[in-house]
Amino acid sequence: MDDRFEKLRELLENLNYPSVYMYKFIVKQDPNKVAEIKKCFNESAEITTKPSKNGNYISVSVKEMMLNSEAIIERYKAVGQIDNVITL
Repeated sequence: MDDRFEKLRELLENLNYPSVYMYKFIVKQDPNKVAEIKKCFNESAEITTKPSKNGNYISVSVKEMMLNSEAIIERYKAVGQIDNVITL
């Protein structure tokens, strides 16, 4: 079991499932990185992007209906494989 996600796993156990979960990520201004993040989620996920004030970064917000805490953590792990993505 990955210890990095243990505290998150405990917090997520308190949610009622299925539940809409919001993910937030920040990447440097690179459309390819945004596309890579989008590939980690289902087509039904609601994905919005917003450039930073100076245009150096892009905030990516994703809302997706999740069935359990492990599904949420799997999404974080998938995005974590992408270089230079900050997870909030």
